[in-house]
Amino acid sequence: MLTGRFVIIGYGSLLWDLEILEPHVEHPWLLNGGPPLPMEFSRVSPKRKMGLVVVMDPDNGIDCETHVIASLLGDIHATAEDLRARERAKSIEHIGAVCMRTGFERSTYAHLATRVRQWCARENAAGAVWTDLSQNFAAATGQPFSLDNALAYLKTLRGEHLAEAVRYIDNAPEQTNTPLRRMLRSDPWWQALERS
Repeated sequence: MLTGRFVIIGYGSLLWDLEILEPHVEHPWLLNGGPPLPMEFSRVSPKRKMGLVVVMDPDNGIDCETHVIASLLGDIHATAEDLRARERAKSIEHIGAVCMRTGFERSTYAHLATRVRQWCARENAAGAVWTDLSQNFAAATGQPFSLDNALAYLKTLRGEHLAEAVRYIDNAPEQTNTPLRRMLRSDPWWQALERS
């Protein structure tokens, strides 16, 4: 399935909401098929009504399994642009990429790109792209990221903002088992929230 193909690495909403990527990928997702990468729900997302979304975060996150789906496109830059459009990212710099054919590489964290490159070599994939937005919790809230601060932030959300935060975290793949998500599973306030 992956030999000679460019793939998209997913670990969040892509798994249940490919959106405009839908016609450009070959189903199904290869669950648990991607490289383990460190992640946490440490980004405040305007797209998700200011809820917390999962991002690559070596500082606060832990390694979680990822998933891959093959792109129908035959070029790493076209595959990256496809993902950028779906993510509404302002810059292509927010899309990580590794190309085994040309050696091209783009990533916020060089050591994570190395992991992806090693995975591509093992799986004979032509390359991979992934959402490479950074954590922005401190910049958005004025507080450093911590589990307590993240919970306190979630408690400030109301109405559709809180509903979207719940929907996003609840619907993330179960393998995206970050420290915050583990804490929320046993938090009485979070568990008591209404689910639609």
